[in-house]
Amino acid sequence: MSRMYFISLAVFLLPTGVFAAQTKIVAPASFQAAQSLVAASSSPGNAYVIGASVVLTAPVAGDFSAFGGSIITAAPVAGDDLMLGGSISSRAPVAGDFRALGGNIDTTAPIAGDLIAVAFSVHDTGRSGGSVFIVAGNTTLSNGAGGPVTIYGNNVALAGNFSGNVHVVGWGHLALAPGTTIHGKLSYEAPEPATIPSSAVIAGGVAYTNASYLPNVGTSRILAFASIGFFLIVRIIGGLILAGLLAGLFPAFAETVLNRISKDRVRDMLLTLLLGFAILVATPIVIVLLALTFVGAGLAILILILYALLLLLALLYAGIIAGGLLMRRLQNRERIVWHDGVIGMTLLLLFALVPIIGLPVVLLLSLFVAGTLLQLFFQFAFPHEETVVDITSLH
Repeated sequence: MSRMYFISLAVFLLPTGVFAAQTKIVAPASFQAAQSLVAASSSPGNAYVIGASVVLTAPVAGDFSAFGGSIITAAPVAGDDLMLGGSISSRAPVAGDFRALGGNIDTTAPIAGDLIAVAFSVHDTGRSGGSVFIVAGNTTLSNGAGGPVTIYGNNVALAGNFSGNVHVVGWGHLALAPGTTIHGKLSYEAPEPATIPSSAVIAGGVAYTNASYLPNVGTSRILAFASIGFFLIVRIIGGLILAGLLAGLFPAFAETVLNRISKDRVRDMLLTLLLGFAILVATPIVIVLLALTFVGAGLAILILILYALLLLLALLYAGIIAGGLLMRRLQNRERIVWHDGVIGMTLLLLFALVPIIGLPVVLLLSLFVAGTLLQLFFQFAFPHEETVVDITSLH
């Protein structure tokens, strides 16, 4: 399977004229590029066009190569077709091979040579005189093929007269239309048997391989653990980045939090910790009570968002505070820089892995920081106005 796939891709990528005789006299090639391009003049040799929208309305005496968002060929091509685009439609005969890579590929005219297509959807009603190789999500061959057929994809529908063998590897459903004739052998791999009507004729017989692409229990367990590990790694990296950004973008606020924590007495520290614990426990209860009322549902959503934001900031600033305290002790530096947050968050996450005491200590530190943040936010929202007494007015 893999060998056939890579060989076909290699053939697809080869220049269309690579197998031409060396003694053949080649006419001058034409090159066109534009945003919206209509090739209305005949080309005596190979034609190469690039554009967001490409329409071929004049015959090409050689090969035709096109790259664009939408490609339509409405004139015959005497050589090979090579197309790369989002939507590809071949509405005129092709005397050589047809190779296409795109989103949706539709061929309605005969192809004398081979048909090679890689796309999300392939619909062929023109019939290829040579071999057919298709890799697509959904494939429909409505008029058979003159050579062997190999299809990799999801849902596959076959109809018409097939002169050679047909091999299908699919993870969806294979269906044959009534009256379909396959002069060779039909071999296919799929999760379920194909729909083969009684009027279909398969001269070489049918070989079915039951292929289930769902993972077994062991594979599912491995994938689950790998997904969890990847998710944890992403969370750790995201936490480090956010801590570094907060410390680097808002160093003054981080220094304010650090200074407040450093100057707090033991009694104040206990009160701050109790405040953080109260917020952790009481807020979900308040949210549930508000959500039970029609009027308070919107307020409950707002409080929930603020609650989640406070917990996130508490964890991030706990790492920043840990890094700031460490740098003050090691480097005697008062100012906080971005890498203090990264270092502190790393130490905090590593300390959380310590059995028994790791997570409780990190939780207590986060609750203490949450209480401190809440006090700072409250003071910012409701500043205390200091009363200044004029001594001269007392006389």
